[in-house]
Formats: sequence, structure tokens, C-alpha cells
Amino acid sequence: MTATKPVVLLAEELSPATIDALGPDFEIRHCDGADRSQLLAAIADVDAVLVRSATQMDAEAIGAARSLKVIARAGVGLDNVDIKAATQAGVMVVNAPTSNIVSAAELTVGHILSLARHIPAASVALKNGEWKRSKYTGTELYEKKLGIIGLGRIGALITARAQGFDMEVLAYDPYVTSARAAQLGVQLVSLDELLAQSDFITIHMPKTPETVGMIGADAFARMKKTAYVINVARGGLVDEAALYTALTTGEIAGAGIDVFVKEPATDLPFLALDNVVVTPHLGASTDEAQEKAGVSVAKSVRLALAGELVPDAVNVAGGVIATQVRPGIPLMEKLGRIFTALTHDSVTQIDIEVAGEIAVHDVKALELAALKGVFKDVVSEQVSYVNAPILAEQRGINTRLIKTTESRDYRNVLTIRGALSDGSQVSVSGTLTGPKQVEKLVGVNGYDIEIPVSDHLVVISYADRPGVIGSLGGLLGENGINIAGMQVARNTEGGQALSLLTVDSSVPQDVLDAIKAAIGATMAREVDLED
Repeated sequence: MTATKPVVLLAEELSPATIDALGPDFEIRHCDGADRSQLLAAIADVDAVLVRSATQMDAEAIGAARSLKVIARAGVGLDNVDIKAATQAGVMVVNAPTSNIVSAAELTVGHILSLARHIPAASVALKNGEWKRSKYTGTELYEKKLGIIGLGRIGALITARAQGFDMEVLAYDPYVTSARAAQLGVQLVSLDELLAQSDFITIHMPKTPETVGMIGADAFARMKKTAYVINVARGGLVDEAALYTALTTGEIAGAGIDVFVKEPATDLPFLALDNVVVTPHLGASTDEAQEKAGVSVAKSVRLALAGELVPDAVNVAGGVIATQVRPGIPLMEKLGRIFTALTHDSVTQIDIEVAGEIAVHDVKALELAALKGVFKDVVSEQVSYVNAPILAEQRGINTRLIKTTESRDYRNVLTIRGALSDGSQVSVSGTLTGPKQVEKLVGVNGYDIEIPVSDHLVVISYADRPGVIGSLGGLLGENGINIAGMQVARNTEGGQALSLLTVDSSVPQDVLDAIKAAIGATMAREVDLED
């Protein structure tokens, strides 16, 4: 009797190379994913679905797919996939995190050239029968300063291309070491220095609560009046209202924008201005990027349906990982995010330590999860198990996996320990306890604690003395923030103390600043793990 082949549904048009990459081991079906009724009928018995941006894989669609194991997005963005619903249903979500980096870098350079030489406006004028050479006198890129905010993979590609024009490249990225910057031929500067000195400024940061509106009124005020701003990364990194004001008052010379807060964007005031070049989110819109994306996710689907490790999985690791090791993967990723939130300088070395019974197994997946967590909140590209080690290498960060079967206080302990450029260290440890495998933090910067991991953590370091706890509770209470749990540790009586609080909601920066001032804290940080 012939075995039934797994069914893969292509819900949108994908390249022939995508189908070739899937190979002959699957039954391939097609549907128009943008047609809701057609999608819900077609998805009922499939094992995997490949989509682009038009197909909405929401909770309803996931619920209708009774056999679904994998959702593959042939691209970077995942706005059309309900990752939480997929995870709850046990469905793996994969994407193609590096498929568009060359295309995005080249579009950035295209915007820079278009702004410098007024190419779009001059083209429109000439097509309208207007010969206006003097009006469209431009500027050379030669020896101009390009400021790159976020020196990840796309930033590095832009650097190489800008250096081909003999531009001087400045960069702001607190997670890139000076050694990596030197390797790229880039001068690391503060954000204020970059804004003040650059002739062209391009931003390539992840979209987080901290980076939304990062280029706003204050940033425009610090720029040269001859500066140009480019955003092909994420809508919202540039404050659109502040941009319109800066463009119309002459605060900056112009802007190149590919991404918007709400898309499609057709009626924003700055779209009509002569000193702005706009494109409709074309960062990944090249034949090459689309083909790379399709081939990449096709390979991930093959791995997932074969039960192997899927490097580009967004929500689950998948693969042949020991059952004893698997529960530690999400904990290790959270430890990585906590580690990054506690750093105050660039990282030069990261040790991932696995202690206890699970150390006898292959724990490479834990190292990958740690690095994925470390970079999740600080780079613009999607971080996966495959590119996390590359991100570390690109930033000049040495990594090391250390295993030992000895664990003094717990059956297993996972630790991320890092050396910073200023010579200090940051460390965070966690474990899983009880039959329900509750995730707990058990160490921060050498202090022994034990507190469940939650979506909102606050870490405060200060001189040990009476009255501090009351002050903390009072300030949080005054601002409507409820404390769910608290642990206090100290090195010696009257020495340095560390408080770790779990709270029910996010703590605004001004509240953290008030806490720091009130108790003379050396550190007051929130770690937001809520996705």
C-alpha cells in the first residue's frame, strides 16, 4: 500500500524554484489565499501552508486547518500570521529572515541617490515638458558622511556600498563592538554625534516601544539643515508628523521613505512634498528576494515535516532535540532577552553555561536559543536559530558553550554570562522547577534569587539600607503599578543589594528614573518579555 504524501498548500503565487525546493515528496495544492472562503475550504486537511502577505493566517484559519503543522511565510514580516494562535495550536511558524537584506540595502542606496540628485522630481518635470536643469542641481556623495543607526547585516551591506562612493560612514549601535566597527571601516559614535554630523541618515533598528518615533522632533532639531533622512526598515521609527514639520520648515533638506505606520499609505501630508521620495514598501520587492524567500521557507517546510531542527522557526525550535533539553529552549531565549536588557555597554564575550543532568545531552539548541534571545530586541532583522550565531560573529562577540553535570542547588541551571567592553560582567541564570516545569530566575549578576519569570520584570541595584523597599512600593503604587512578587538579595549587610520584582504592567521610564533618584540606585531596569 502506497503511503500518503504530506500535503503542502501554496496559498499565493510563488516561484517555480520554490516548488523545486519542496521536491517530489509532497502533494502540492494551490488556492487563492486572499479569497477567504477558498482558503478556509482548501486548508482543512493540509500539513503545511506557504503564504506571502495577502493571506491572513489568523486564529480562524489556523482553527480550520485540522492537520496543519507548519505555516511558512515567504518573506520577513509576519503581520499576517497570528503567531500566538499558531503556538497554542502546536503549529510551527517559519519565515525567511535574510531573504531581503541585499534588496533592502540596495533600495536604501537608491533613495540616497534619488535624494542627492533629485532624480524622481527631475524625471516628472521633464516628462511634463519642463527642462529645469538649474532647479535640480544636486550634491555629490563623495566625501559626505552617512550615518547608519543600527549596524546589523543590512547596515553592513549599506556600509560597503557607501564606501564605494567614498563616503565616510558613522554608526550608532550600542551592541556593536569597536573591533567589529573597525573591521567594517566604520566610526562608532553616539546618537547625538551621528545626528549632528551626518549628511545622510538611515535607520535600521527593530520596531520596539523604545524605538518607535526614535527619529522625531528632537532628532530633527539636532540634524544639519542640509541632511536627508531615509527609512526603509519599519514604519513608525520615523515620527511621521514630526517629519512633515521638519520637511516644510526647512529643518532638514529631504527624506526617503519606504515604510509607513499604516499601510497602504496614500494620503499622508508629506507625500505631496517635493523634497521627499516615497516608495510603497518595496524593500523586499525584487525577483531575487522573492525567490530566495520561497526557496528558504520550502527548505524549512521539508525539515519541519521530517521532524528535524528548523533553524528559521519563529515560535518553536522543532527538530531532533532530547526531550529533557526541549523545555529549556524558551527559558534560555528569555534569559537572553533579560541579559541584553541588563547590559550597559557593548558585549565582547558570551558564555552559555548548561549545568546539571541535561548536560549529558546535545544542548546546542540551548546555545542557539540564548543567542536568539540576546539579539531579539536589538537588531532590525528577524532573529532565528540560524542567524543568531552570525549576528554575534558580525559584532565581534566571541561565544562559548560550557557544559557540566555538576549543579549544586538545582537539578539543572542555565546561565548566560557576558563580558562587556568596560571590563564589567553581566550574568543571568534560570531553571525549571516542579512537575509543571515552572520557569524561574535563580541568579542575576552573582546574586542568588528565586522568582518566577514573568512578562514584566524590574531589576534594581542599590546600597543596602532600611526603608528602600517601602520607597519602591510607594513609588510603584503611586503610579498604579502592582507588584506580583519580589526578591531581595545582598552581598553583605550594608553592602550592595539587588531587588527583582515581577509586576503586572509595564513600568514607564520616568517611573524608573524616579525610583533611581529616590533610592540612589546604580541601576533600575525593566525587562519586558511580553511579545
